[in-house]
Amino acid sequence: MKYVNVVVENKSKHTDMIFTYRACDSCAKTGDCVLIPFGRGNKTKRGFVFGITDAADCPEEKIKDIQGIDPNLCLSEEIIKTAAWMKQRYAITYSDAINCFLPPGKPAAEGKQKEPYKDIEGNYTQPDALTGEQRIAADAIKSAIDEGRQENFLIHGVTASGKTQVYMEVISECLDRGRTAIVLVPEISLTGQLIERFVGRFGKEAIAVMHSRLTQRERYDEWQRIRRGKAKIVIGARMGVFAPLANIGAIIMDEEHEASYKSDMTPKYDTVEIALKRTAAWGGVLVLGSATPSVTSYERCREGIYHLLTLKERYNKTPLPHIEIVDMREELRSGNMTIFSRRLFDAVSDALREGEQVILMQNRRGYSNFVSCRECGAVMKCPECGISLVYHKSSGSLECHYCGRKYRLPEKCPECGGRYLKHFGIGTEQVTEAVSKYFPDAVTARLDFDTVKKRCEMDRILSDFAKKKTDILVGTQLVAKGLDFDNVGVVGIIAADVTLNIPDFRSAERTFQLITQAAGRAGRGTKQGLVVVQTYEPDNYTFRFAKDNDYDDFFKEEIKLRKFMNYPPFGDIIMVSFTSADERDAVSAAARCEAYMKNALGSENKRNVLSHKPDTLFKGRDSFREYIVIKCPKNLGNDGNERNRYMFYLESFQRKLTDEKANVNITVDVNPYSIF
Repeated sequence: MKYVNVVVENKSKHTDMIFTYRACDSCAKTGDCVLIPFGRGNKTKRGFVFGITDAADCPEEKIKDIQGIDPNLCLSEEIIKTAAWMKQRYAITYSDAINCFLPPGKPAAEGKQKEPYKDIEGNYTQPDALTGEQRIAADAIKSAIDEGRQENFLIHGVTASGKTQVYMEVISECLDRGRTAIVLVPEISLTGQLIERFVGRFGKEAIAVMHSRLTQRERYDEWQRIRRGKAKIVIGARMGVFAPLANIGAIIMDEEHEASYKSDMTPKYDTVEIALKRTAAWGGVLVLGSATPSVTSYERCREGIYHLLTLKERYNKTPLPHIEIVDMREELRSGNMTIFSRRLFDAVSDALREGEQVILMQNRRGYSNFVSCRECGAVMKCPECGISLVYHKSSGSLECHYCGRKYRLPEKCPECGGRYLKHFGIGTEQVTEAVSKYFPDAVTARLDFDTVKKRCEMDRILSDFAKKKTDILVGTQLVAKGLDFDNVGVVGIIAADVTLNIPDFRSAERTFQLITQAAGRAGRGTKQGLVVVQTYEPDNYTFRFAKDNDYDDFFKEEIKLRKFMNYPPFGDIIMVSFTSADERDAVSAAARCEAYMKNALGSENKRNVLSHKPDTLFKGRDSFREYIVIKCPKNLGNDGNERNRYMFYLESFQRKLTDEKANVNITVDVNPYSIF
């Protein structure tokens, strides 16, 4: 008799466990989607087989028979192992992990399948030859694929250095070897241009698309094409890493440094970690590409975990854009109260007069205000954590969202005594209004998540800009990521301080990346572009190194700070949130978890568990949230992996609350990109 260990598709944490069923005469195997009787009423539910066994560890009379197998939703053994790993890695439920790999919706009627991008036409021109740097990079990666050797590569290539061409060479090698590939981009807005190129190179039938802006029917049908082996290449945003491909030869993550590769919804996974797990299972390669690699990825190169490949020249030999840093304090002192410095105003005017296009970036999506002195540029920061303080209007105080300390909003700047203290904030809508005022004859469009509710709207805005129907494109960081337009003469960054002063230890890194990436949108044709960066902190090392496109020296400066503060990659930051309809329950659960973790970790490590704090920015309807922040050192435990130990204790506490039927929802987020 064969038995199957099944995870039931159920949202309840009380059933987040393995159940044993008799396989009877079925040929069920690991990964199969089985129909099972569940609960006292034997209601038919779906479940997924996590293992096969010859013996059961419970009484035979309590074991039920499976009712059948749903062949349309069966998964591979590799996917099941990855889901089990995700449960432990991110302290989530089995169902949360499995659902990442499943399509939404239901199958279409025969002949009614939906095909996204069905009208897209291929747009690819085969280069005469790869550059020397491109050839070296492609050959190194292809060698690993040929030998079936799992290896990780980081391509550090300046903007417009031809990384996409290297990706295509790698994918071509995968297809020649009968293998499959996944290509990920950080934003859905980038998929359109990429699909055009890949369709032109590999044909439409070989390619499937996965991202959240497809309809449910489109996502389901694309998922089935992938699972049945009809599509060999998957292009998508971060959810594409869960594509049900077999025999994966390569997973490629373009712009690997982007925060959007880290999920901000449950399950809060890190895409690069999933990609590493999947390529390891199939003996494939992981290829990360960026002009501004994350500090963590670059450190992994130094540690020998990744193999570094460099592309230092643009493929068209055009010089990198000239970057100018404008001191907005001087603009203020000279009487310029507008959002445009004189230099940026003149640059935009000159570009429009010469028939060139302009991109203006103001990154306000999802970040809280910070308080700065408009006379000296000083920003109010937490003296303990070095993180910018967030202004809370309701209490009139400044608060650190890492340690929870609160400070009174000073009347004068503590650095220079100036009285021009301002909680800084300007959005893309205000920038667009200013453009209309100062450049009334220019055709302007805005690209942010307020203006692109649907995929077609985003495609239209980008298409109009590509066809030169739009003169000035205003947007958030969406306009800085991988877009390729050959007529952009000027890029303006309205307030670079926005990202520099978000409450996150990565703020300097993200600012350097954003400036460099935005700069890369200029001068992609035959003429060198110009980038104007406006800031109240021009002496900050981030701007100094960004101006010279000096990533190596920026990394050296930043890695020293990370090591001193024990921030990633030298440790992990774990945020645990407790949400409940009753504020007392949320506070009680957080306090208990804090005490539990301190006791479990022992006297030497209990200082790593910071005191629980209320989430004052939480906007849940009729509910409350409390949180604790835990600093987890890297590889100091007896087994060499402290994170696993910390997550084990957190999962144990979660089970304890579940058994008590506590009315509290717990969410664990490892290395979040902001603490609220």
